[in-house]
Amino acid sequence: MVVAANINLSIVAQCRLLSISRSSWYYTLKDESPLNLKLMCLIDEQFLATPYYGSRQMAPHLRRQRY
Repeated sequence: MVVAANINLSIVAQCRLLSISRSSWYYTLKDESPLNLKLMCLIDEQFLATPYYGSRQMAPHLRRQRY
């Protein structure tokens, strides 16, 4: 794990040792939007009911649900 307060190794050196890019250490995750969460739930529910639905059938299904 990268420790910013380490006086012996810089952040660059620590990231190099861990084989990660320095930008990935600074990256913070963003929350999903409420609409995206709702769409994921609808897709999950429909996929459990009809696991053979692919993207071509799922898109019209979501349109019928007014999304």
